[in-house]
Amino acid sequence: MAKKLDKVDVVVVGTGWAGGGVSAEMAKAGKKVVTLERGGHANRQDYIGVKDELRFDNRFQIMQNLKGDTVTSRNELDETALPVRTMKDFQLGVNVGGASVHWAGSTYRYWPYDFEIRSMTEERYGKDKIPEEMSIQDWGITYEELEPYYEMWEKTAGIGGEQDPLAPERKMEWPNPPMEETPPLKLFKDAARELGLHPFQMASGNMSQNYENPDGEKMNACMYCSFCTRAGCDFSAKSDPLATVIPTALKHDNFELRTNSLARRVLYNKDSKKAEGILYTDLVTGEEYEQPADVVVLAAFAISNNRLLMLSDIGEQYDPKTRKGVIGRNFNGQYNSSFNGARGFFDDKKFNLYMGAGALGACLNDYQADNFDHTDLDFIGGGCIELRQYGFGAIASGQNIKGDTPTWGKEFKEESLKYAYSMLHVWYSACTLSYYHNYTDLDPTYKDEFGDPLLRVTYKFGDNERNIAKFGVERCHEILEAMGADHIEDDQVPEEFDHVYSGGHYTGGVIMGESSENSAVNNYLQMWDVDNLFVVGGSAFPQFGGHHPTPTIGALAYRASEGILKYLDDGGGQLVKDKEAANA
Repeated sequence: MAKKLDKVDVVVVGTGWAGGGVSAEMAKAGKKVVTLERGGHANRQDYIGVKDELRFDNRFQIMQNLKGDTVTSRNELDETALPVRTMKDFQLGVNVGGASVHWAGSTYRYWPYDFEIRSMTEERYGKDKIPEEMSIQDWGITYEELEPYYEMWEKTAGIGGEQDPLAPERKMEWPNPPMEETPPLKLFKDAARELGLHPFQMASGNMSQNYENPDGEKMNACMYCSFCTRAGCDFSAKSDPLATVIPTALKHDNFELRTNSLARRVLYNKDSKKAEGILYTDLVTGEEYEQPADVVVLAAFAISNNRLLMLSDIGEQYDPKTRKGVIGRNFNGQYNSSFNGARGFFDDKKFNLYMGAGALGACLNDYQADNFDHTDLDFIGGGCIELRQYGFGAIASGQNIKGDTPTWGKEFKEESLKYAYSMLHVWYSACTLSYYHNYTDLDPTYKDEFGDPLLRVTYKFGDNERNIAKFGVERCHEILEAMGADHIEDDQVPEEFDHVYSGGHYTGGVIMGESSENSAVNNYLQMWDVDNLFVVGGSAFPQFGGHHPTPTIGALAYRASEGILKYLDDGGGQLVKDKEAANA
């Protein structure tokens, strides 16, 4: 029998940018809030003195162990899904801060087109431009409506950047200037301009200078040490929840953080259609607890948000055969179709590639969203062309060899030394759009260590993903030619999803929209049919734009926080009118 605890105003599941952001805003507003984190405690000191490529990039030390809890994966409805157990194929954040601790820091807002992709595509090109099997939809919120929340998150995170020449004019300057321009980035920009394109310095969550955010949290200027992606920052130079929202929440006595606390179910009353709290297991003692709350916030990774709702029997499970139901619908992500480009090898140039940072980069958006005419193209949407200077470690730099080079022996040694400082990868970070055949549900065979079904992902590429990737490879090749690369090797576009969940960017399944008919949550991320349950994070994305998701997740967390406070202070109820109910 689970032990029932004292009721609080808000219980939050997850401590990443989504859960951490909501927790901080609730604490600042004086609400009694408990936040549950399945992993252990983590803070900045845990990463001091551990700049270790083998430990973090190759052995994935700060990622979730997949032996007991993972997803199962398949391409087709008639296949048996199998568990993904290899951590290089599926990297989930764990411990306080979640996946946000090991993010690179690259920062983009989504485009107005991304939020209204169906209506804008139909208006410009006609309904026939969208394939019948594609289930893309408008978000139920516009760029202009979300912009103030982008600004809130960018101030909290201390993002440094410059105006993208093609993007909507910003109402607020970036909180910090961009990072330094290095020789490879200058070479990329000069070549792009020669081609008539519009490059600029990538906006970054790696601090370009010392910064204090509106909550009084201080961050330090980045040292360009190269340990950003898949590693925690030991210098508070990367904006993540450990440097920002978690310390802000912990300053308040009305906030409590409980680690090693695995949320197992939403306590749901079907008669009242209310969420009454969270059932969780203490992973240290094995004891079960019920944490009652007036408002329940699921703000874990998209996969966990999907699974928790399904295990709790909340909402109608999506059925790809009938195309009815909303929970699990439009699951998506940036997988191996989304980061294709070309590699340029320079015989007579050397760059200091060991110096770097996760978002030290240059980019251009000429082929992003609907910034270019798609009339005669066999795809819709777009992506961002990037050159990053992450900073190569000793192990990774040994992979800088041309494709026809042996992977061992004398020639391998010579080539790996020759190009360790002389290979640049330019890639196209493309959108991945949603289809009726891609979704999640509970696996009928495989279970976790508690006997609960694993989440099953059914996912295959559409023609749009293959075609846009091939287009992106061609554009990247053109830029490398203009940069003067002596040898160029194009990335091979995969024909089918190979169950490698690369990139760490998974979204959808609890998507937002204007109507309960085709979405699970409204534009405050409040569930249509359970008004005191908010599901916050990448799970709300109806489809994946051509940029990395973190800033949009952060902005939606601030939007959701505003909605939660309205709900608590104004007596509850739905915050947005359901378009389906209004038309009934």
